[in-house]
Amino acid sequence: MALARTRRGESGFNYWPGFVDALSTLVLSIVFLLSVFLVVQFFLSQEVTGKDKALEQLNARIAQLNDLLSLEKLGKASLDDQISRLKAGLAAAESERDRAKGLYEGLASAGDAAGRATELNKALDSEKEVSARALAQIEVLNQQISALRRQLAALEEALDASEKRGQQSQARIADLGQRLNVALAQRVQELSRYRSEFFGRLRTILGNRPDIRIVGDRFVFQSEVFFDTGQALLLPDGRAELDKVATALIDLDKQIPGEIAWVLRVDGHTDVRPINSPVFKSNWELSSARAISVVQYLVSRGVPPQRLVAAGFAEFQPLDTAQTEEAYKRNRRIELKLTER
Repeated sequence: MALARTRRGESGFNYWPGFVDALSTLVLSIVFLLSVFLVVQFFLSQEVTGKDKALEQLNARIAQLNDLLSLEKLGKASLDDQISRLKAGLAAAESERDRAKGLYEGLASAGDAAGRATELNKALDSEKEVSARALAQIEVLNQQISALRRQLAALEEALDASEKRGQQSQARIADLGQRLNVALAQRVQELSRYRSEFFGRLRTILGNRPDIRIVGDRFVFQSEVFFDTGQALLLPDGRAELDKVATALIDLDKQIPGEIAWVLRVDGHTDVRPINSPVFKSNWELSSARAISVVQYLVSRGVPPQRLVAAGFAEFQPLDTAQTEEAYKRNRRIELKLTER
């Protein structure tokens, strides 16, 4: 009798919810792919950020060396000034020496001329020692400047090498992104093919029943197929239907390659009317308990538990928003969806 009423009630089937669900699934798939891509981009950007930090450290070191080089150049300029003054003093001393020699040659017979020449020679030797020390200091500074230039050249080479590695990393990141997109597209295509085969087999096994429908990429069972009103205990007729689903799932698990992370999501839904029974305090608890009951039964029939997910949506994902008994009945349902983990 209930089956007959259901067939009469659903003679005017509304295709719009199925279209909306299909469009929502497409949007969710795109969002999922974009999320995976952004996560990979995030981790890859961490590597690039590390390279950027290394470049910043090298630039800071180069700036420090440039400052040291500027200081050394200033010191060298100061020494050059000092050397110029010493050379001027040396030239003056040599001039004085030449004048003294002239006096010494002109007054060779005078004893005081000999003493004067000796003093001049001593002054000249002193000036030569000062000049020698200044030249030694200049040589040390030149060596230091050469060492700094070598360090600067080495840092520039390291910077060039780091920039080349950064460019190579960017190229690898781009290549990895392309390969990831291709791999994801292949996985989605493969899973779509297996989903089509699975739903086709379920359609054949379950037959053309008005209380079992295909909406978009989901099989939709009316809750009355599995449960009494307000209960989460499977009925015998519901177990019989789930036996067929379990057989199809076990065969599917053998066909899908192991690298495809697929799951069958079991979603429980209720109508909008609140429930407050001793067992279930809300529609959340009722919808979740029903989904868990279906999953537990499938596991007991041999379906791998890692391939199953139970979810409760309460009354918040209705197929029909009308406030009628027919709408309430449509919204009380169990949905099976083959998707990625």
